[in-house]
Amino acid sequence: MKIAVFDSGFGSISIIREIQKIFKGELIYFADQKNFPYGVKSKIELENIIKETTVLLEKKFSPELIVMASNTPTLLLNFSKISPKIVGVYPPLNDAVKISRTRNVAILGTKTIIQSENITKFIENCKVPNDIVVHKIDCSLLVELVESGKFLTDKEYCKNIIKEVLEDVFLDNSIDVATLSSTHLPFLESFLRLIFKNVKFLDPAENVANDVKNLIRDNDLQQNVLRIFTSGDVNLFKKNLQMMGINNEVSFLTT
Repeated sequence: MKIAVFDSGFGSISIIREIQKIFKGELIYFADQKNFPYGVKSKIELENIIKETTVLLEKKFSPELIVMASNTPTLLLNFSKISPKIVGVYPPLNDAVKISRTRNVAILGTKTIIQSENITKFIENCKVPNDIVVHKIDCSLLVELVESGKFLTDKEYCKNIIKEVLEDVFLDNSIDVATLSSTHLPFLESFLRLIFKNVKFLDPAENVANDVKNLIRDNDLQQNVLRIFTSGDVNLFKKNLQMMGINNEVSFLTT
């Protein structure tokens, strides 16, 4: 069985790591860096990107499942109409609600999502109790810290940007649980936990892996095979992956 996983860059890795725990087979990882960031694209732009990417992955690899490892298109698009093979990633809001003591939780996401009506509808559909306040926070600057590789090379700079974006809003609103609702954000989790010791950060990757687990069939393969592609700078992407301990070959692929 073959599963393709894609987003606009590094975000897929946080999802792939969880999928590898429950899946033995071939994983195709496509970092669509040419179109980074998804989080500032319009709905129409995103729809075209996702359609083109899905067609490319289908034509090139014929995967049984395609994991769209990005909250932005998952929340903005009716992706089931694009392909019935697509699995998306959603903010683990219900999990956040269950464990919050201050009754103030945050969704950390991209600008497009935070400013959209879709996130409001998503919150409504989750039937959040009336005594819970959900704070929507634009973390586009934090997503950029990951995609640029600064989270690997300039840790002090990253800490300063994280404090600039989150410190006041967290403290002013007594936020004690936050969802990492861009798949790039889990790479900053060590910084986040260090700076905000009283806040719990929830990664949706395990939920996505469980969704995948419910859809896959048994494989004959006894190990994972990971093939990596990017629509961006192959050498730079490979260098950053190596700094993360990932030494796989990287090939160029684009629509």
